[in-house]
Amino acid sequence: MCRSIKTLRPPVLPEEATEEDIRAAALQYVRKVSGFRAPAAHNREVFEQAVAEIAESTAKLLGGIEVRGGAARTAARAAHTADAAQAAQAS
Repeated sequence: MCRSIKTLRPPVLPEEATEEDIRAAALQYVRKVSGFRAPAAHNREVFEQAVAEIAESTAKLLGGIEVRGGAARTAARAAHTADAAQAAQAS
């Protein structure tokens, strides 16, 4: 399962990670840790909450990473990462 999780930071990923990229990685992580591909109805809420929290943390991590020798973070990148974190929290 975790083989689906890819590195989301530059320069490995040529573009900024999208909300979909971040959520997919979070979902794969929760699936691996929980041992469930899809949660039972009685576990759905806690499963989805975990995905949202991990996606938010991932967005924060990516927003704070400084890749030495790479281009400096721009305001647009920081704004994109903040938007991704808010969207992950809202879902």
